[in-house]
Amino acid sequence: MTPLWDWVLAAYERPGVPETCLKLQDEHGQNTSLLLWAIRARPAAGAALDRAAAAARAWDETVLHPLRAARRQLKAPCPPVEDLAREGLRADVKAAELRAERVLVETLERLRVDDDGDAALDAVTAATRAWGRAAPVETLAALTDAVA
Repeated sequence: MTPLWDWVLAAYERPGVPETCLKLQDEHGQNTSLLLWAIRARPAAGAALDRAAAAARAWDETVLHPLRAARRQLKAPCPPVEDLAREGLRADVKAAELRAERVLVETLERLRVDDDGDAALDAVTAATRAWGRAAPVETLAALTDAVA
């Protein structure tokens, strides 16, 4: 079976996936690594989802949110810092953010899924419940359709 990180990268290249992931992340507070893991792993609601959501939540708060905030703040000019230096630093932070996403995906992949498995939409919907924030089922369905 393809490693989850390689699968995530391939899924992200499919039409509509990046936009839907960003919408779920920015408008609905979702962790897209968790959602993509759920689509692939297909865990039923239960212990595996709770463990995955807890791991993603801790990583988000400790690593991903600070990196993402720094990257977004570095988008605008910051005089007297030269634009070239700022843009170089932003690229470094973006690379660190991507590496942090990979660490999370690889962590989720190692979690044992004991459950029977659900359909992709059911699994990703259960993941949003475990995450603790609702997301529109239409957007979740768009993601599962685009990835499938």
